Amino acid sequence: MSQTGKKSSSDGETTPQAPLVNESIRGSKSRFPKAGSRKESIDPKTTDSQPQDKTLKTISLDAAKTLTSETELGFRMEEDERFLQKLGRKADSKCLDLNNCRQTTADVRDTVALLPSLPDLEKLDISWNDVTRGNLHALTQQMHLVSKLKILRLSSCRCTADDVWALGEAIKVLPELEELNLSWNSKVGGNLPLILQTLQQGSKIQTLELMDCTLTSEDGVFVGQLLPRLQNPEVLDLSINRNIGGSLNSIAHGLKSTSNLKVLKLHSCGLSQKSVKLLDAAFRYLRELRTLDLSCNKELGGGFEDSQLATLEHLEGLDVRQCSMTADDVLSLTQVIPLLSSLQELDLSANKEMGSYSENLLSRLRFLPALKSLIISNCALESKTFTALAEASIHLPALKIVNLSWNTCIGGNLKLLLETLKLSMSLQVLRLSSCSLVTEDMALLASVIQTGHLARLQKLDLSYNDSICEAGWTIFCQNLWLLKELTELDISLRPSTFRKFGQWFRHLISAMTKLPKITEVATKRWLLPASQEEELQGFDQDHRSSIHFDHGGFQEADFPRLN
Repeated sequence: MSQTGKKSSSDGETTPQAPLVNESIRGSKSRFPKAGSRKESIDPKTTDSQPQDKTLKTISLDAAKTLTSETELGFRMEEDERFLQKLGRKADSKCLDLNNCRQTTADVRDTVALLPSLPDLEKLDISWNDVTRGNLHALTQQMHLVSKLKILRLSSCRCTADDVWALGEAIKVLPELEELNLSWNSKVGGNLPLILQTLQQGSKIQTLELMDCTLTSEDGVFVGQLLPRLQNPEVLDLSINRNIGGSLNSIAHGLKSTSNLKVLKLHSCGLSQKSVKLLDAAFRYLRELRTLDLSCNKELGGGFEDSQLATLEHLEGLDVRQCSMTADDVLSLTQVIPLLSSLQELDLSANKEMGSYSENLLSRLRFLPALKSLIISNCALESKTFTALAEASIHLPALKIVNLSWNTCIGGNLKLLLETLKLSMSLQVLRLSSCSLVTEDMALLASVIQTGHLARLQKLDLSYNDSICEAGWTIFCQNLWLLKELTELDISLRPSTFRKFGQWFRHLISAMTKLPKITEVATKRWLLPASQEEELQGFDQDHRSSIHFDHGGFQEADFPRLN
């Protein structure tokens, strides 16, 4: 607690205490003889009154102490509330969320002083506060006061070696802990056993997140040994730890003991072809798995042949983007996909071989009626594969997110998605960045908007489509105002391209004033003529608090050669 808070408590001791005690003593003097009068009288009644006098004084003092304690508590609660208000947080006896509060060293001390008044605390989050670095021991020394803690989040706190040691000591006194997040703390790497070795058999840890902790191969081995100790693990995130690929054998062996695991994330972990085979052996035991992320492991290519992914019958999310998938991998997925009928999210992005060999795979997406998110960006789709995707997507009425960016074959062929756009009444996100769209595509998109089929669209990305002429932007912007749920729009040009806004700029500004939920509008590298600059300035002044209009600050005068 701050010094100010202590001083207030001290003031509170004397002010209310004195009147109560003095009044009680005055009352006893008026009713009972003084001690000196015993010589004048030894009346048994007078003698009997002395114990009563002491009793009354004791009661009065106890009452005063109680009032003092209550006053101190009141002052302390006021100080705690002021501290939380300063950080933009609200008081809660079970949750202390100080995530990204830009705490100072003094704030850390106040946080420590706050813990004794939160014996029922169940969640503590001090993530993304750099000042925690080197000061974590002050907090962990008080962890025994919040022994009911279930959730502890310390991601990106720049923990030092001393902090890591202190954290290991703190975990000893948190028997109810169910979630631990130490992500983005590089000093955890090489020291993971020091932190978690105190976890006993049957530990209640359900969620363990260690993203980008610079874990070593030895740490990976330890994770494999730790998993069987956990009573009911449900979430394991080891993403962006590129050195644990070599210890995947141990991790996969440990996974066999986690039959209730629901989320497994191994994004960018240095996995190889052999890794898929090791994981396959564990998949048979992970019948409850809902989310599997193997993305950004470029050496996985060629490892999916004869994969056992089909055993994950309850899988809802599969992310294999940027895995250098081969033609054989695509063939294997073609056989697996129809069996994953619960799949809701699928990301196949940045696998260039998809372009030539995925016709059958994309055609079989029709067997995923629950699919809500489909991301196939930068897959070098060809006309035949895009046609297969378009035909299959008609059978996916639950789609909320569609990302087909960086597939240039879509340009001039958006009409193939017409039926999908009409039927996808739930569509909220549509990304068609760098798809070589042309005016014909914009006219089709405008017609779909006009008929109300994209009424729930919230985010629309049409950036890097430099081939759209002024007529295309005009008809699009004239109908844009009908997307009443839209929050984000991106029509930026490529970094190497600069063009003047046309007359359609006025239609764009007019649409923005009619969209009640719009917050972000990106028009980078579109140049503002002097005649339109005042119009935009007026718009910015009127909507500064609600809309961020990002035009990059470029003006026509900055590029005289374009005039």
